[in-house]
Amino acid sequence: MGFSARGVICAVLGLGALAAHGAQAAPSLVVDMASGEVLHQEEATRSWYPASLTKLMTAYVALQAVRDGRMSMETPLAMSPRAARMAPSKMGFKPGTEVTLDNALKMLMVKSANDIAVAIAEGVSGSVEAFAEDMNRAAAQLGMRESRFANPNGLPDERQVTSARDMAILGRALFHQFPEHAELFGIGALKLGNRVMPTHNGLIGRYPGADGMKTGFTCAAGFNIVASAVHGGRRLIAVVMGSPSAADRTIHAMALFDKGFASGSGQGSLTSLPSSGPMAAPNMRQEICVRRGKTQMPVEAEDMTTPLLTQTAQEMSHNPERAFLFDQGGAAGGARSARARLGPRPHFEPVAVYVGRAPGYSGPSPANAYAAQKPAKITAGQTPIEADANAQPLRGRTRAASRPLKPAAAAAAPAKPKTAAKATKTTVAAKAAPAKTAAKPAAKPAAKPAVKPKSKPKAADDE
Repeated sequence: MGFSARGVICAVLGLGALAAHGAQAAPSLVVDMASGEVLHQEEATRSWYPASLTKLMTAYVALQAVRDGRMSMETPLAMSPRAARMAPSKMGFKPGTEVTLDNALKMLMVKSANDIAVAIAEGVSGSVEAFAEDMNRAAAQLGMRESRFANPNGLPDERQVTSARDMAILGRALFHQFPEHAELFGIGALKLGNRVMPTHNGLIGRYPGADGMKTGFTCAAGFNIVASAVHGGRRLIAVVMGSPSAADRTIHAMALFDKGFASGSGQGSLTSLPSSGPMAAPNMRQEICVRRGKTQMPVEAEDMTTPLLTQTAQEMSHNPERAFLFDQGGAAGGARSARARLGPRPHFEPVAVYVGRAPGYSGPSPANAYAAQKPAKITAGQTPIEADANAQPLRGRTRAASRPLKPAAAAAAPAKPKTAAKATKTTVAAKAAPAKTAAKPAAKPAAKPAVKPKSKPKAADDE
C-alpha cells in the first residue's frame, strides 16, 4: 500500500505544528530497524534524562544474563528492603517476596515498577551499583555514546543521561539480539490477582502496527517514549523525549512514524550522527511540573484519561490498511486533528502474572542472598536510587506519615523491663499507700500506642 504525497506533507506539517505547540525542545528520531538508517531527527544526540526508558537497559542486561546461562526466566528474584522502599511507580511487594525473572520483566515493562527494577538489578549483579556498571559496560559495547547509567529504574539522578539516538540503538539491539522476548515490550495490560495494570504506551492499540516498547516520565525529563511499529513488513523505531504531556508524546511519535513509513531515503546511519558524549541534561521541572501547578511528581503517571474522537468510517475507507494521523488541512489543523484522532483507550486482554516461584522450580535463587541484607545507608544526591523530594507524593513527606519511620523496636522491647521495674516499686509502695497504687498501673498502658504505628508503614509500599 502506498502513501499519498499529500499525506506525507501533512505529517511533516504536523511535526512543525507540534514544535509551535511547545515541543520544540524535544529531541526526536525515527530510524529503520533493519538498516539503522535515520529517517528524521531533531537534536538526536542531545543529552537528556531517560526517566523510565532506563528500564529498557535493565531488561537488556537481564536478558544478557539469561542468554549467558547465568540465570533463567524462571529464576526467582527476592524483594530486598532496599527494593521495597523505592518511590512509585511500584508493585509494593514486602521484603522477602519472590518473583520469577519472567514475571518481573513483565511488571517492569507494563507497570514500570521501580521496586522490581532494583530486585532485578540485585538478582543479576548482586547490587544496584554493580548492575549500573554492567549497564554502562553494555552501553559502551552497543555504541551508546551519550549514555551514562547510575540506577536500574530511572529515578532522578543528575549523573544518569542518554539521548534519542542511544535509545534507538538500544531498541534495535533488543529486537535483534532477543527476538524471542519481543513480546515483553508490547503487552497491553497485566493482571495480578484482581489487579489489572494497563500499559502507559499510548500508541499500542491506537496506531496501526504499533507493537512496543517503553515510556518514561519525571518532571526533570518530561514525557519520553521509545516506540516500535511495523507496516508492510518494515519495522521502524521512533524516539521522543521531553514532551510536555503524554498526549503530545504520543502524537509526536505517530507523526514520526507517518513520516518514516512514507520516506524512501534517510539522513545517514545512527552511528554517523555526531556525538559529544554524555553531557549535563536540561532540567524540565519548571516547564513540565511547576508551571503547570503540579505539587508532586508521580514517577510514572502517564495514563491519558480523556477519551478522544476516533477516525470516521469514511476516512478509514479511503485508506483501509492504515489511516494518516493528520488531516489534509495544512499546518494549522495538523496537530489539532491529530489530537482529535487518538481515539479512546483500547481494551486489552490482560496477561496474567503471579508472585512466588515457578511451579516445580528447583534451581538456584541468586537474589535470596540479598533479600536478608540490611539496606545500605543512603545519602540523598549520592546514591543513584534515592529519590529526591519531588519523586514521591507529598503525603509521604508529612510529619504524621514520617512518624512510623521511627522503628518501635527499641521502644517495644525495653518497655517491658521498665514496666516490670516500676511494678516492683509499686508493690513496695502499695503497703504505704494502697489507694495511689491502684491509680498508677492504670496509667501504664500509655506505652501501648508506641506499637500502633507498626501498621502505618504498609501504606508506604502502596504509594
